[in-house]
Amino acid sequence: MQTATPAPRKATRPRADALRNRERIVTAAREMFVEYGPEVPLDEIARRAGVGNATVYRNFPDRDALVGEVVCSVMERTARAAEHALAETGDAFGALERFVHAAADERISALCPMISSTFDRHHPDLEAARERVEGLVAEVMDRARAAGQLRPDVGVGDLLVAVAQLSRPPAGTECLSADRFVHRHLQLFLDGMRAPAPSVLPGTAVTLEELRQS
Repeated sequence: MQTATPAPRKATRPRADALRNRERIVTAAREMFVEYGPEVPLDEIARRAGVGNATVYRNFPDRDALVGEVVCSVMERTARAAEHALAETGDAFGALERFVHAAADERISALCPMISSTFDRHHPDLEAARERVEGLVAEVMDRARAAGQLRPDVGVGDLLVAVAQLSRPPAGTECLSADRFVHRHLQLFLDGMRAPAPSVLPGTAVTLEELRQS
């Protein structure tokens, strides 16, 4: 007599409420990391997310796991903003402008220190997310350049450095109180990227390779 082989069990999908809780945790963590830095107590993140401490630890066993999820989620949102810019028709430079302002709103510059101090900057998930963002930004810039709207002597590295620096609050300034200046200064920078260029830039365009080595 042969024993019937049990049918393989299907992998269970997370419940909708569990997915919502996870998203609330990541959103709350992103906000609080920007406001207070990566050492904010996890119970404070749980309180802002409206979940219990156990729910946080069930989704993220330690702080590094949560930081990694936040950083990668910001990169994913930035990539989607670039995709939306590429999907636009008409004014290529206008699409680039809207992407830059959307990227600044993600406050990735405030999260950058956590990549080196808390989260492994060479983590495969982060590497994949970074490469995706860099490739999409290059496409957005190439389209504006091909339309004759973007000066030819700027590179993807120039843009990424500017967004990071201009969306980071000056030393001694509270992070959120500086928000009102960010988009003003970004627009000043963007106006300087328009073609025809009114001046010659010193040095050469910053490449992604140079940016990674810095």
